[in-house]
Amino acid sequence: MRRRGQSGAPPLESPLVVVGDRKSALSIVALDDAAAALGLAEDMALAEACARFPLLEVAHEDLAADAALLGSVAEYGRRWTPLVACDAPDGMFLDITGCAHLFGGEAELGKDLRTRLTRQGFHVRVAIASTPGAAWALARFGMEAILPEGSERRTLAKLPLAALRIDGETVAALARVGLKKIGDLYELPRAPLAARFGKTLLERLDCALGLLEEPLSPRLEVAPYMAERPFAEPIGREEDVLGAVASLAEKLSAMLERRGEGARRLELSLFRADGAVFTVTAATSRATHDAEAIADLFSTRLDVLRDELDPGFGYDLVRFSVLAADRIDAAQADLAGPDNAEELARLIDHLGARFGPSRIVRQEAFESHLPERAVLHVPVSGVGAAAWKIAEPEVPPERPMRLLLKPEPVEEVVAMVPDGPPARFRWRHILHEVARAEGPERIADEWWRTAESRPTRDYYRIEDREGRRFWLFREGLLGRDEKSLLEREKERKGLLTRKEHMPPRWFMHGSFA
Repeated sequence: MRRRGQSGAPPLESPLVVVGDRKSALSIVALDDAAAALGLAEDMALAEACARFPLLEVAHEDLAADAALLGSVAEYGRRWTPLVACDAPDGMFLDITGCAHLFGGEAELGKDLRTRLTRQGFHVRVAIASTPGAAWALARFGMEAILPEGSERRTLAKLPLAALRIDGETVAALARVGLKKIGDLYELPRAPLAARFGKTLLERLDCALGLLEEPLSPRLEVAPYMAERPFAEPIGREEDVLGAVASLAEKLSAMLERRGEGARRLELSLFRADGAVFTVTAATSRATHDAEAIADLFSTRLDVLRDELDPGFGYDLVRFSVLAADRIDAAQADLAGPDNAEELARLIDHLGARFGPSRIVRQEAFESHLPERAVLHVPVSGVGAAAWKIAEPEVPPERPMRLLLKPEPVEEVVAMVPDGPPARFRWRHILHEVARAEGPERIADEWWRTAESRPTRDYYRIEDREGRRFWLFREGLLGRDEKSLLEREKERKGLLTRKEHMPPRWFMHGSFA
């Protein structure tokens, strides 16, 4: 496939060539039909081409832009089959097995593909065969045709060896010994060919003839559930798109319910008449096959993306796919009241559709000594949450449920003994007289965090005379001049940080309700 100019624009009069740096010189890497009619060819030096035809139009290759364009065309190719693989720099493979009858047969599918891409300004060659190698050879070196299964050997025999997708050096080496056509290889001994020209030559030959299977690597994974609706007249109004989404959600719901599964991740593809494709995805916090819930979820998602989705001349195909599904076990309905879990799941899904799933988070327990690292914020749709420590009934909590975002310094701390709990402290300019105290609970950083380890902390549960309860800690250890043998050994190995030698400081970390 090659495109020149925009769709519908008249062809340029000057022959056009695309040049690139090859072996430290600018050479032709692509050319249009007008340039080919003048006798120019690929790999010809630009200097030689310009010497022959001074009015030649020259464009420099842009590999990144070419790859992006091929990717967009391959995305559009999903309207015919979900199995689309790119063949850089200017081709693609479509596995239409089981899809051709949806378009009236292979001939009608090829005609529809050629018509639509030509309308977008591409020069297209289409070939249909039972093997990717045979289709590639016919499209580039033969004629546009539908090759019946079993006729590959006879049809490919007349094509040049370059049609086997081998490099130019191998083609030139084969030509030097008189081998120029694919059919010249049929009756030759295979072992000498492989020894002299490499095994790739025989592998390409066997793939083209169907003797060796050549799997395609599609750009995207095939969805397990899919429903689509084509339109003879493109639609562009929001209510029409939402109506199509609702009807397709009903089809997907029936498919999922028959197999006892529910959708977890869905994709809506809107194929615009001019070749552009818009893809909208959404995820659910729990598996569901409720058609109304799915339709409402994408109604919210489309409302958020309204400014980004330009219908242009309208959408002529809407496809709804389930990318991931989970098993749904049958459950007895609760007649005592509403299903709060189901309502919460729908709320989470709508919030995720509007603000993004990564912004809807939940707290998850994490194995860490330090309290501020013992909780992680993970997407609410994630699975595998760690178990929280459940307190015994009627037992006062050892730690507050909510912590300050960052421990705040405590001023004017007065203690009866240096390493004891505070008797009086000032926090946020308010003086608190301590009535009761429990502790200490000594918490040290993990031993493997030597580079960023924090000083040891002694935590106290404090209640002042007004009945307010706080969670304070003293950072740093007292009595550094009387280190124990264990502390001396840790200090020698670098496990005690330099911060341990600083004067202890008090911090407020949380409060009990």
